[in-house]
Amino acid sequence: MAYRDIRIIGDPVLRTECAWITDIDDSVKSLVEDLLETVDEDGRAGLAANQIGVGLRAFSWNIDGEIGYILNPRLDELIWDEYQDGDEGCLSVPGLWFPTKRAWYARATGIDLDGKEIVVEGEALMGRCLQHECDHLEGHLYLDRLDRKNRARAMKQLREQGL
Repeated sequence: MAYRDIRIIGDPVLRTECAWITDIDDSVKSLVEDLLETVDEDGRAGLAANQIGVGLRAFSWNIDGEIGYILNPRLDELIWDEYQDGDEGCLSVPGLWFPTKRAWYARATGIDLDGKEIVVEGEALMGRCLQHECDHLEGHLYLDRLDRKNRARAMKQLREQGL
């Protein structure tokens, strides 16, 4: 296992749609180990493979003391009856936090390292995490979901940071 460096906004891997995992080989197993080790730090809720430079559809999470992973996730249910619009941040966009509207509940279906189907679901922070990480796998950052005013503020702050 290896703790991996986080790719920062401006790195093209973050804006590239990730490939579906078709073969669970040693490199995929190693990727999962790296994702689990790298997300296991205070303040980290989720980590997509492209955030550590790997363009495959996988992510890990660290929510309420539970650490896990999913391969080839697809969001298959969002419940917008209630929504959340609290501040959201991203390891790949350091230091910025902006209100981001998300569904209150999300469910993703994917596979584990044995190729067996798994379902990961949750409300509040877990629901936000699932949506955020699946966005990463599509080549999107949470900044893309901001309203016009907050996006302008975010872009200004990024320029001021030299990003």
